[in-house]
Amino acid sequence: MTIRAVFFDMGGTIQTFGYTQELRLAATPGLRELLASAGIDLHLDDQALYQLVSDGLASYHEWSLQSLEELPPQRVWRDYILDGTPTASLVTDRLAEELMLFIETEYYHREMRPEMPSVLEALKQMGLQIGLISNVCSRGQVPLNLDEYGLRHFFNPIVLSSEYGRRKPDPAIFHSAARLADVPTSECLYVGDRIARDIVGAQKAGFCYAVQIRHDFKHGEPDEGATPDAVIDNMTELIPFIENHREQAVSTGPDSSANPQRMCALLFDAGDILYFRPEKGKKLRAYLEHIGLGTDKLNRNELEIATQSAYRGYICQEEYREAILKAYGISKPEQLECGRKILEEEDVSVEFFDGVQPTLLALKERGFLLGIVTDTANPIHVKLDWFDQGGFVHVWDSIISSQEVGVRKPDPAIYQAAMRQLRVTSERTAFIGHKASELDGARAVGMKTIAFNFEEDVEADFYIQQFADLLNLPVII
Repeated sequence: MTIRAVFFDMGGTIQTFGYTQELRLAATPGLRELLASAGIDLHLDDQALYQLVSDGLASYHEWSLQSLEELPPQRVWRDYILDGTPTASLVTDRLAEELMLFIETEYYHREMRPEMPSVLEALKQMGLQIGLISNVCSRGQVPLNLDEYGLRHFFNPIVLSSEYGRRKPDPAIFHSAARLADVPTSECLYVGDRIARDIVGAQKAGFCYAVQIRHDFKHGEPDEGATPDAVIDNMTELIPFIENHREQAVSTGPDSSANPQRMCALLFDAGDILYFRPEKGKKLRAYLEHIGLGTDKLNRNELEIATQSAYRGYICQEEYREAILKAYGISKPEQLECGRKILEEEDVSVEFFDGVQPTLLALKERGFLLGIVTDTANPIHVKLDWFDQGGFVHVWDSIISSQEVGVRKPDPAIYQAAMRQLRVTSERTAFIGHKASELDGARAVGMKTIAFNFEEDVEADFYIQQFADLLNLPVII
């Protein structure tokens, strides 16, 4: 497997860290000063303030471990640390970021691993792209420390959970980083200290290698779920690992005499290609009838505006669901709440077409690059969770979502984003879809087209009746 990009974790990987209660108590007066600057006086001594902050962060941490969601600092302070206090509403976004940055810098002792500059320079000389993916509550701690260490210029992209909104081991944050780097996930290597976060997440995202570096810090949490491809104690050990595996990739790479007509990348639409929703619309129609509204009351113009906004990432999924209900004429709060629950139930009720999982695994085994190009209001992490349950979360080299890139099919830009990340030409790429407009868009940028579960009057280069028929097409064999 080719390695083009190396991504690093921050805490425990680029830097070591630790803390003592004494360190944190000594820093607590500075925290009080920040709160006082905003007119917040909790009337607590150092020990009580330290305990309040520690308990709130621990509660948030437990929640985030289950949800894998990273809340903005303002939500953390209002809903977890100061929850129930009369001053919670005084915490602005700016103050919350300053408070979280203070905690992440002053409540820990952090040191760069001394070998990092030379290792990063060696990776740069090898022509590898270098990036960073970190779970962190503040937006400022990682850039601040990288500047202090003189390392920031090595990293592009830098993807923080505080900005992306999802935490490792969610494979979505790894996919986002690979997309920003324009590198297939199968050509990315990840280095981190935690198995449960770093190794599990990288492997679910399809990274070619996941390397664990030991870090002597007791998190008090289970750290299991995957087997690293290597375990190292010093970052210098990463260089020979990469050199060895790059040599293997060259020696075992694809035969250059292979048929030039054979595709090397396959791009899939997601909904109605990989999965379908058998109950879609049924519960909503029944509810509309129950409350005396019919589908004939639908304001199609409002619905189209909401759909375009949601699919381009201008509004979130919750806002989209509410807009759908209002387009049907629902306005009462209790009816909107009931309708939102119905839409959520319908949205997550998915079934996979027969043969999807074994076919995708077989295509991956044959060496194809596999990608998704999807128009969706669903965040990527939702779809990846479905794919995880289906047993094929790790096969994707690229996931291009209209919600993240801001354009929809058949706009050429969305297909080109996938090809750019996969580093393939349109002549060696095929798109599998069901809508005429989307297949036409793929053909317009020079791709071969394959129709499955297709609408009437669809034009494509190939048509398949069963998903597994992909394996027998002349451009696949």
